[in-house]
Amino acid sequence: MEYFVAPERLVTPTFTVRSYMPGEGPLVNEASASSYEHLRTFMPWARPDPSLESSEDFCRRCRGKYLLNEDFVMGIFSPAEDRLLGGTGFHLRGQSLDQRKADIGMWIRADAAGQGLGTAVLVAMLRWGFDAWPWLRLTWHCDTRNVPSARTAQKAGMLLEGTHRSDTFGGSTTERHDIHVFAALRGEWTAPAER
Repeated sequence: MEYFVAPERLVTPTFTVRSYMPGEGPLVNEASASSYEHLRTFMPWARPDPSLESSEDFCRRCRGKYLLNEDFVMGIFSPAEDRLLGGTGFHLRGQSLDQRKADIGMWIRADAAGQGLGTAVLVAMLRWGFDAWPWLRLTWHCDTRNVPSARTAQKAGMLLEGTHRSDTFGGSTTERHDIHVFAALRGEWTAPAER
């Protein structure tokens, strides 16, 4: 793929998904710090007291990579975009954009979890990914112990392709965990309401 300008935003009545922008470090900091206990088991990047500087640096790095087509990390914002509800993105995981495949990652802040937001965002990301992006294949990886994450993928119409045994380290460097791999293909996937 010679040249690709990534779409800037996905707007729905209940949330907006878009690239982080410089100056949004405080929003990221508040959402991740207030959700540490909720996130720490399955999100190795979670910290109990992230600094404002590290959160701002994260936003700026994400924006740069977005513009360079190196990775597409995005925030899930409230409709007014004044509150961060979580994070998502289309992650290349070191592969070229030419492969036309990406992994969708996601986290939802603690006080917004368990209310259907994750499934709604994933369905919207799949629809957007196949309509406005070049993706032919989108995947979702989750720790087999993370039952809500697996349910989210299933409810969004993704198919479980398999389980990678002892695929990744967990909270310690000595314990490895199994990972479910779900996928959806352009031309094959249909949104749950369309079935």
